[in-house]
Amino acid sequence: MTNINDIAKIAGVSVSTVSRVLNNYKYVSEEKRNAVQKVINDLNYTPNKNAIDLIRGETNIIGVILPYNNNQAFDQMLQGILHRSVKMDFSVIVLPTKYDKKKELEYLAMLKNKLLDSIIITSKANAWDEILPFTTYGSIISCEYTDFKEIGCSYIDRYASYIDAFQTLKELGHSSVAFTTARGEESLSTQQTCQAYKEVFGELRPGTYISQCYCLEDGFQAAKRFFALNNKPSAIYANGDEVAGGIYQYAQFSGLKVPEDLAIIGQENQPVGVALGLATVDHHLMHVGEQAFELAIRKSRDKIKIPYNIIRRSSI
Repeated sequence: MTNINDIAKIAGVSVSTVSRVLNNYKYVSEEKRNAVQKVINDLNYTPNKNAIDLIRGETNIIGVILPYNNNQAFDQMLQGILHRSVKMDFSVIVLPTKYDKKKELEYLAMLKNKLLDSIIITSKANAWDEILPFTTYGSIISCEYTDFKEIGCSYIDRYASYIDAFQTLKELGHSSVAFTTARGEESLSTQQTCQAYKEVFGELRPGTYISQCYCLEDGFQAAKRFFALNNKPSAIYANGDEVAGGIYQYAQFSGLKVPEDLAIIGQENQPVGVALGLATVDHHLMHVGEQAFELAIRKSRDKIKIPYNIIRRSSI
């Protein structure tokens, strides 16, 4: 089997020169580069990528840990990462976890085994003290804020955005407000949403929020449950525009007028929300992904805050 020693001998150059040509180093004369490339072509030689990566100490591959690959919010982050990766000629490996702690740690171990240059975590299952040891082996970037100096992050101030959303509804005259979340109380975003609600409205009564909401059908069923309560909401803050779209469908089905009988605000400025005229909290998640990728390829530990904004539409 042909190896770089054979190529060097036939081309009349050193092994280190062949290595430089294979790794696209700039400082090789055109004459030697052409000689090596001719031998490579004549022998139909295909280099071992893993060996080249070991020589360079880099793979040009970024791993992206995300819980689900059919969720609009995570899809927007991934879209931002992929957008930048194409421009920078990096490969991206998607590492779905479904919030499985063991699976997440297995993916992080890919840094130790030099299979990835960096890992971007869009949302995590493990505590940071379980993740931090892996920063010894490569760069880890978070898409939520962490004050650990070993972790770079591209993030939104979600808590402030939840406060603003609830405050907006309160200023519009709503005192009976419900909301939906994706995960339960184990989720930081759910904890922050509950805390923001209490800060704006006071007591968090039973039935005020429903978890496990991800899609149109979930939103429809959540609204159905809210309106079975004695204290029916006059406004609902949904954890995504698809969920908000399902709530809007329920309103139409039940003969409720939006926003006169029910105000609705969603998140992430998704196409369904634009089509239905739903107000939304836009966290600019594609930009979060783009900045996370930039941090990953620079192996940076910077903390980059991405601004959010509330888009008012006819649903409020």
